[in-house]
Amino acid sequence: MAIESPPAPPAPAPTKARGLEGVVALDSALCDIDGQKGELIYAGYDIRDLALETTFEEVAYLLWHGRLPNAGELSLLNEQLCAERMLPPMVMDLLVQTPEDANPMASLRTAVSMLALFDGEADDMSPEANLRKSIRLTARIPTIIAALDRVRKGKQPVAPRQKGSIAAEFLYMLNDEEPGEAAERTFDACLVLHAEHGLNASTFAGRVIGATLSDIYSAVTGAIGGLKGPLHGGANIEVMKMLLDIDREGSDPTEYIRERLKNKQRIMGFGHRVYKTLDPRAAILREMVEAVSEERGSRKWYDMSVAIMETMEKEKGLYPNVDFFSASVYYMLGIDTDLFTPIFAMSRITGWTAHLLEQWKDNRLIRPRAEYTGPRGLTVRSTRR
Repeated sequence: MAIESPPAPPAPAPTKARGLEGVVALDSALCDIDGQKGELIYAGYDIRDLALETTFEEVAYLLWHGRLPNAGELSLLNEQLCAERMLPPMVMDLLVQTPEDANPMASLRTAVSMLALFDGEADDMSPEANLRKSIRLTARIPTIIAALDRVRKGKQPVAPRQKGSIAAEFLYMLNDEEPGEAAERTFDACLVLHAEHGLNASTFAGRVIGATLSDIYSAVTGAIGGLKGPLHGGANIEVMKMLLDIDREGSDPTEYIRERLKNKQRIMGFGHRVYKTLDPRAAILREMVEAVSEERGSRKWYDMSVAIMETMEKEKGLYPNVDFFSASVYYMLGIDTDLFTPIFAMSRITGWTAHLLEQWKDNRLIRPRAEYTGPRGLTVRSTRR
């Protein structure tokens, strides 16, 4: 007599969260964000401490290894980064042939994807090879962005040197002159502030790709594509456009914002999916804007930004995020507005690659479900006679 199997228990009802808001998809030791308190930590360290007391290279090591480097480890990493700055000739040829009006993020995305073709370890998924590729990407993205900007302006790209910090070398390649100490330190701190921010849209996109066991170049290219969207990485561009509009029109910043709010226009650089108070990165950048303004002898952008910030808090109860003050910092460093998002990628490459290294330590395919809302019960009627 056959024994019948007991009926399978009903499947648990899936939980639905629009935009995956509030859903915990995985464990990570890289970053923690307390949106209620306005706190951000990288691998245990408060972001303010890191921004003021470490370099971008130290933070890269922290994200990749889970601890800050000692002097010897930092020296070795700096040597490795310096040695990997030069681009393959065909990638440089691609940048030279890029249309002048091309979106810089599209150009960066294409160049990063092309780097895989000239990396003999592209498909080597060993932890050691993936760390080496993380270092190469971190070293070469600044070279891509600087060369791209110079080529589109009819200038010769400046060859990278095997010395100096990433912050200093990028500003050198961009402007063909040595940056001042204050400019280098300010820009370095900006890179630290943008290096990592949990499971944001671009990082999640990268981890989803990486979870299929695709290569690191594919995953980073996808992350760049996610960052390109104005709801993620492009907000500081819109912030600077707004500041320039106010300056050009000679408007009062408070009245300008009130008028836009009255017309139900969005004010970029305010509010955040996670933070319910001031973004801690914005607080640090505000101090930097003031310091750079004092050094340059003009507080125009700082005073304008503070007036807008105070108006938004009073009128809407919203606080600035990292994009709001980073816009004027980059602008005062002589960086074109459409390079703001590529520079975001130049910093976030450390966070993206750290997440990929973490993903591959205990990989599981990321496969959420979608709730079907289409019709049912349709039948096909043949049109053949």
